[in-house]
Amino acid sequence: MKPIILASASKQRQSLLGRLGIPFTVKLSQAQEIQRIRTTCAALVMENALLKARDVAGRTKDGVVIGADTLVYLGNGEIIGKPRNLADAKRILKRLFAAPHWVYTGVAVVDASTGREIVDYEKTKIYMQHLSDEEIDRYHNHVSPLDKAGGFDIEGRGAFFIRRIEGCYFNVIGLPMAKLFTMLKRAGVSVLGLCLMLWLSGCATEYNLATEQHESLLYGTDKEIEIGNSISRQFEKHYTLIDDVDVNERVRRIMDRIVAVCDRQELVYSIHVVVDKEDEHILNALSLPGGYVYLFKELYDKLKTDDELAGVIGHEVGHIAARHSIKKLQSYYGYTLLQIAAITTTRSGAVAQGLDTAFMAIFLEYSQEDEFQADKLGIKYAQKAGFNPNGMAESLKILKAQEDKDPSRPFSYWRTHPHLSQRISQANQVVKGHLEFRDYLNLTGERE
Repeated sequence: MKPIILASASKQRQSLLGRLGIPFTVKLSQAQEIQRIRTTCAALVMENALLKARDVAGRTKDGVVIGADTLVYLGNGEIIGKPRNLADAKRILKRLFAAPHWVYTGVAVVDASTGREIVDYEKTKIYMQHLSDEEIDRYHNHVSPLDKAGGFDIEGRGAFFIRRIEGCYFNVIGLPMAKLFTMLKRAGVSVLGLCLMLWLSGCATEYNLATEQHESLLYGTDKEIEIGNSISRQFEKHYTLIDDVDVNERVRRIMDRIVAVCDRQELVYSIHVVVDKEDEHILNALSLPGGYVYLFKELYDKLKTDDELAGVIGHEVGHIAARHSIKKLQSYYGYTLLQIAAITTTRSGAVAQGLDTAFMAIFLEYSQEDEFQADKLGIKYAQKAGFNPNGMAESLKILKAQEDKDPSRPFSYWRTHPHLSQRISQANQVVKGHLEFRDYLNLTGERE
């Protein structure tokens, strides 16, 4: 099997290949890039990608070399590069907010032994939110824009700026993965076989601070983040993000306090308040792998205190810290292979969409044990963050009251939080340190 060589110093591209389980080495290109558009953006990025791949292939006896080149295009011949300083970064962001822009990535695959060359490109259109000077400054206080084309990181806090993407998400990061899989297959590289070998042998054991257990993990943090990114995009196709500044600032402030004391600090957490496009009356919250939390507006409106909100948010952060979603997904790792196969061997978007729907249905319904554990963690985090730990039980009572009021109506599209009476009883026990009679009956399933 021929070795794969990435002719790029880009940490983002290296991370993408690593997350998807493709073994590779890095060999930097010494080729001089073309800086000016002579015909089209597509021609420019493809030519640069091929120059890089050829340069490395010419210094390599054997292997398949991947070259890539990415640019951000505003129109009228203007290419956006990396900012020179913070003032330039702010100017660039304002330009990007003003109108849609395009990200082009050229990809070249060159077989060093045969000289065979395959070249292609991907194009993605991006629509961004308008931000104030204060919001931009706050972003720059957390993220350095100087090493990023366009001055923002779509994988981190910069994702909040994105209103809509038309095209490949991974292209914006710097390497369109579905396109690359197809090109490697044409070059005779068995990508699915490489991924399968790595996944089957890549299970590692690590100590989970949240669960206080040694756990075997097939998916590491990087791959979890990638999965979360993918599912969050799918989720946000069905639900509308609320853009109320006061609402978002409130939940973000509470979230920051919870995250600061939680058992998992390596993630960048995000929280959004959302509404269902067809049903605005959903009392629910949920979390996705990689640090995503979503709170439905109807539930937000009913939770009157920050303590109650902290209980709900702490519960969702507890799911993430305990890796409940990703551990359940481990049993279904073949899904990833199936999804890649669907992307690379068919042109049917319906196939991939159907897989995403089945995927969400599989892992978003947590077990009773996971729910209880997330409640305990949520209470712990809320208390450590300075909130009243009774907020958890109070928020659950609000959910239970709605369930009792209209039991015939689906509690939510994704039934993520069952066993409300038992959860209230356990929350009371965790806070008080003992069971009261009513709580005992609820936990044992008895009735007065």
